[in-house]
Amino acid sequence: MITRKQLGVIRADLQVIADMINSDTRLLDVGCGDGALLDHLANFKQVDGRGIELSTEGVNACVSSGLSVIQGDAETDLKDYPDQAFDYVVLSQTIQAMASPKEVLEDLLRIGERAIVSFPNFAYWRLRWQILTRGRMPVSRTLAFQWYDTPNIHFCTIRDFVILCEEMGITIERSIALDRDGDKRRVRSAMFFANLFGEQAVFLLSKQK
Repeated sequence: MITRKQLGVIRADLQVIADMINSDTRLLDVGCGDGALLDHLANFKQVDGRGIELSTEGVNACVSSGLSVIQGDAETDLKDYPDQAFDYVVLSQTIQAMASPKEVLEDLLRIGERAIVSFPNFAYWRLRWQILTRGRMPVSRTLAFQWYDTPNIHFCTIRDFVILCEEMGITIERSIALDRDGDKRRVRSAMFFANLFGEQAVFLLSKQK
């Protein structure tokens, strides 16, 4: 029986990230989890991928799949990577859990020619509706923790992230919002609707010259 992995089927946001990456390039996946993206890129785009992951379980899963992944804390260990060591640096569904998101973004774009960042959108209409009708912090597939035990410490919206990039002089080369069904919408051409209906977003970034 052919598996989803053999067919190249990965999570919707990871597929958007993969589509932004050119073949035969060098990539660092920060917070790579079980290595699904690294494995997909190695097999389908011949990407020379490396990873850094905090959890022992994630590192073990990656190593058992033959992936080049080390255990480490991105907030401290990214400082040790040399400038422009990779073509792409990926930070997927993690920036909201960082203590210093701005410093992390600076490191991503120092280490890589381009950075790809994805995150859950706190302005998604279902989350707004939960706050309005229940008066409680929302829980969803992308924000799956109660307020008292969540690793997420910096909730942001798509609009917030765009403004931060503008303030930091970061160029947004591509930006995609994904709804609950994985359908895509361009952010910059329809900011209001992307911010309202996007459950999560993916941004391809580079530093202004």
